[in-house]
Amino acid sequence: MDAIIYHNARCGTSRNTLALIRNAGIEPTVVDYLASPPTKEELRALIAAAGLTVRTALREKDTPYAALGLDNPALSDETLLDHMVAEPILINRPFVTTPLGTRLCRPSETVLEILPDTHGGPFAKEDGEKVIGDDGKRLL
Repeated sequence: MDAIIYHNARCGTSRNTLALIRNAGIEPTVVDYLASPPTKEELRALIAAAGLTVRTALREKDTPYAALGLDNPALSDETLLDHMVAEPILINRPFVTTPLGTRLCRPSETVLEILPDTHGGPFAKEDGEKVIGDDGKRLL
């Protein structure tokens, strides 16, 4: 199965999501979206495919969100997308796309909605929270 993850290696949620994909026996295409951000059109398509609004795909924590005044409800989606492309740290992560769909994987186990049931064994997140049991079935 083909999978793409828009990944930030410094993010625990992103690392857990990547590990869950690999636990399902899939080696995804990993896009370091900070170094290689999606185009405005690609970002718009990811957000739409995930069933989100542009505003819900914005990351606030540890970003220039407040300094840029992006909390202003009068800002259009086009303006927000322009900021997200110019400052990719504003893109919430990780987005994952597979033939089964696209999701913003927060929390990381959201990725299980778009993965086959092919887990190679148990899985626990970095904090120890178990997500996949010994039988390869989802616990959460």
